[in-house]
Amino acid sequence: MAVVAVKNLKGEPVADLELADEIFAAPANEPLLWEAVRHYRAAQRQGTVSTKTRGVVSGGGKKPWRQKGTGRARVGSSRNPIWVHGGTVFGPLPRDYDYAFPRKKRRGALRTALSAKLKDHKMAVVEDFRLDSFKTQDVRKVLDGLGLGSRLLIVNHDRDNVNLLRGARNLPNVTLVDNASLNLYDVLRHDVVVFTRDAVLQLQEALKK
Repeated sequence: MAVVAVKNLKGEPVADLELADEIFAAPANEPLLWEAVRHYRAAQRQGTVSTKTRGVVSGGGKKPWRQKGTGRARVGSSRNPIWVHGGTVFGPLPRDYDYAFPRKKRRGALRTALSAKLKDHKMAVVEDFRLDSFKTQDVRKVLDGLGLGSRLLIVNHDRDNVNLLRGARNLPNVTLVDNASLNLYDVLRHDVVVFTRDAVLQLQEALKK
């Protein structure tokens, strides 16, 4: 069993926590991580870009000149693509970039990422994030006291922890999520992942299913 020290908000060890090897000691699998990140970023794309084809551009209902006898090239509409103000050929249209990705693969990738963080000593567990103040400077002092670095991902189990939510939202390079919203991309793009004790236990149970 993997063992991690549980600390209080002063950075003092208060207990040891055993973690399941199947979640926090998974073998490295870089191709799976690449697949999962690619899927996540594709799903985040809005796909709202749009262009107008010649059938959508306003105007162009009248034939500019008669078919024969003018000496000029025949043309049926002033909105054909080779004219100024004409339509766009094969331009981008609204679309959904998301695609099906197996849940087992998503969870497997998250296990791999968490295992790598723990192995590299880039994962920490605190007893709780109950704060007396919601001021950003007070939250910053607490995080500095833990000595974990500046680019942090905080995973909290309590969505009603208003002081932490309000105090951490203005901190640069600090992201706060609950354990149900944790995703692989956030784990990889932050230097250190900080769990509350209850959050890591709840996540462990969820990833065992």
